[in-house]
Amino acid sequence: MTGVRDNTVDGVLRRSARRTPRRTALRYGERSWTYEELDDAVSRAAAVLRGHGLAPGDRVGAYAHNSDAYLIGFLGCARAGLVHVPVNQNLSGDDLAYIVRQSGSALVLVDPDIAGRLPEGVPVLALRDAEGALLARLAATSAYEGDGPGSEDLAQLLYTSGTTALPKGAMLTHRALVHEYVSAITALDLEETDKPVHSLPLYHSAQMHVFLMPYLAVGAENTILDGPDAGQIFDLVEAGRADSLFAPPTVWIGLSRHPGFATRDLGALRKAYYGASIMPVPVLERLRSRLPELGFYNCFGQSEIGPLATVLGPDEHEGRMDSCGRPVLFVEARVVDEHGQEVPDGTQGEVVYRSPQLCEGYWGKPEETEEAFRDGWFHSGDLAVRDAEGYFTVVDRVKDVINSGGVLVASRQVEEALYEHAGVAEAAVIGLPDERWIEAVTAVVVRNDKDLTETALITHARERLAHFKAPKRIVFVDELPRNASGKILKRELRDRLGQA
Repeated sequence: MTGVRDNTVDGVLRRSARRTPRRTALRYGERSWTYEELDDAVSRAAAVLRGHGLAPGDRVGAYAHNSDAYLIGFLGCARAGLVHVPVNQNLSGDDLAYIVRQSGSALVLVDPDIAGRLPEGVPVLALRDAEGALLARLAATSAYEGDGPGSEDLAQLLYTSGTTALPKGAMLTHRALVHEYVSAITALDLEETDKPVHSLPLYHSAQMHVFLMPYLAVGAENTILDGPDAGQIFDLVEAGRADSLFAPPTVWIGLSRHPGFATRDLGALRKAYYGASIMPVPVLERLRSRLPELGFYNCFGQSEIGPLATVLGPDEHEGRMDSCGRPVLFVEARVVDEHGQEVPDGTQGEVVYRSPQLCEGYWGKPEETEEAFRDGWFHSGDLAVRDAEGYFTVVDRVKDVINSGGVLVASRQVEEALYEHAGVAEAAVIGLPDERWIEAVTAVVVRNDKDLTETALITHARERLAHFKAPKRIVFVDELPRNASGKILKRELRDRLGQA
């Protein structure tokens, strides 16, 4: 039940609506919403959801593309006291079914064109009709006036990949997310006068919680795109409707190579945010050379912390281009050894966090929760070095998760799919440096059928995995390197093949 001191995700929008009711909050396609209109739509969406017999704490999946409806669905869940479960709209088959079932989603908000991928028997509610319009029942429903959530109630389950085949649902409370919004606002210099474009998937915590929600908190004018289309982005910049953009390095690479990058008037673009993976220095230099007034921010973190943990600001890049910056306002971080003891500056170790932004644990996974939260800290699984000035540089991951284009891919899941092929004797999946993907999913395979080809094996993998998880490349070898205990040395494979 909402109390006088509660601070909730939907309350972020409500305050902006009362402060600047007539200001434009959001544009998507031909639709435009003022803050007052958007807040009213959220209340109506909450009523629609509760009208389906859902009770506070029930989980609601969201399996849909970017749109204003997606945002309204998320905030409607928050206002109704429901737990939103964003799902990558590229998932299908067992991956999709696992998240829906493991979360216990009582309803799934869905776009009609992908609804058929959901498991049979799962109750669904369409966010939009087949033409993309908001459903009429939103306008025909009275605003929700019941009790809302409290600060400690769950707002979202954010599923995050690990080294196993089964993802974990990080339990984020309203309190945790609102703290993260404040951290993002202060570290990233988010202002009411900014005009951000949100083109990355809203199911991903970075676009939703580092940018869209914090920008709604400060009262900015936001534009949602279906995806990071260079032509659309350049049009918005030239028209004076965009001056701030977040994108992973893969998208910035594509923008910098687009013919319009050299010819369009992009001087209005003032703030450039990147994250999810390392930005290649040559690409950053090319962007800065073309747009010298553009300020670049490197954002780093993980879903469990909301997700923003550290930021490298525009005036901090010189001399530390590979750094991910320093901890944001509500995050305390240190680097520890395998015994949990803090190591001296300049020494590699695991990054651990303490923060009100942190999740409560993993949904239905008490053992994984206990393992991650130990010694009074959250163990990130990232290996890093901290320097004397407090800047962190990530050097590797404790676990073999591949960061391909900003999407985390569990190597073990890919390996298991490869092992289903009769021609595979052994397989080790690693991430290798790639100009487009930053890290390309690469399978190193020992064959027991010499006629097995790279094309055939990639096709086999794509039949069993989402395409972004399937290997981009297969390397056939006679044997895999191992240590004395028989463990495959993936670091050796990365070093060897990364230089090939």
